[in-house]
Amino acid sequence: MADAYIYDHVRTPRGRGKADGSLHEVPAVQLAATTLKAIRDRNGLDTKLVDDVILGCVDPIGEAGGVIPRAAVFAADYDQSVPGMQINRFCASGLDAINMAASQIMAGAHDMTIGGGVEAMSRLGLGSSGGAWFMDPSVNVPSYFMPQGVSADLIATKYGFSREQADALSVESQKRAAHAWDNGYFDKSIVPVTDINGALILDKDEHMRPGTTIDSLAKLNASFGMIGEMGGFNAVAMERYPEIETINHIHHAGNSSGIVDGAAAVLIGNAEAGKAAGLKPRARIRAFANIGSEPALMLTGPIAVTEKILKRSGMSLSDIDLIEVNEAFASVVLRFMQYFQADPAKINVNGGAIAMGHPLGATGAMILGTVLDELERRDQTIALVTLCIGAGMGTATIIERV
Repeated sequence: MADAYIYDHVRTPRGRGKADGSLHEVPAVQLAATTLKAIRDRNGLDTKLVDDVILGCVDPIGEAGGVIPRAAVFAADYDQSVPGMQINRFCASGLDAINMAASQIMAGAHDMTIGGGVEAMSRLGLGSSGGAWFMDPSVNVPSYFMPQGVSADLIATKYGFSREQADALSVESQKRAAHAWDNGYFDKSIVPVTDINGALILDKDEHMRPGTTIDSLAKLNASFGMIGEMGGFNAVAMERYPEIETINHIHHAGNSSGIVDGAAAVLIGNAEAGKAAGLKPRARIRAFANIGSEPALMLTGPIAVTEKILKRSGMSLSDIDLIEVNEAFASVVLRFMQYFQADPAKINVNGGAIAMGHPLGATGAMILGTVLDELERRDQTIALVTLCIGAGMGTATIIERV
């Protein structure tokens, strides 16, 4: 198989996913087009060389539907020969779009592709596309369906994580994100979002709360206790795990990922295509994997998929220099670290989605780019990127600097 190299990556800032968020006025297609334009312009890229654009989008309906990557190709003024495909694997969509784009290169079907993702959560509400997992009893009963926040609380209960531990992780995420921004660690990859006249709309992640403390988080009410009890989801969790007598609801807005808007894109190609375009590779996509995991504990997928990808790669976790585990909820990262006895100093070193937000379809592409920049800054070599996924799945990718 051909090697798939990463030549460049960009992302927009994350805007608060509310009507008063800075990116609320920007449709998803324009967010995606912003990243495609940047990939082209930064690299002097002849877009006729791009064989496909694959973008993740978790709620591809309305203005975000209709194969949004192809629409973004038009909006970014790429050559008409460039096709597009949108995919949805919930929170891992952006990473899996990169993996699919890379697989086209590895298989020899294409020479240069773009993978990434987009989500305009302030314009289309979370879960607005619906689906059988949420709505069809023939699906959600055997899969022990519950809201992800209740599942995150179930993980905390089953594996003994306290609210204080979750809050401490969240404060650290805020500190690391603020430190990274203050020291310019994201400058290499951030693309400001502008309006049609070129006026600046947003150039920095706006969900961050760098002044967050353990004491300030302690004042927040748990978010999922009422829906867990009144909606019957606590009973679902305890039916699956009868040894648990009560659910300890520890998650709230401050230790869960933020709802935000944003987009990201990664330029991938084989060696010949990069050389023809005058580009220098920054990293090689060494391996990727997906897995299904237990659906009640739906957010533990990063553990199983990490074991799978390491085995298939002939590696151990000690071979990995940096790790990105998406901070969907604090208990996700806590359980990953507990299971692998992983060093917290190697995980989410520049903060994560608790601090900066989780623009569903784009997050996987964003954190892959973040960890590549950090490998280069530290002169390190290998990184693992992994995300938990609704309905019990996990996706992981290993990249290696070249």
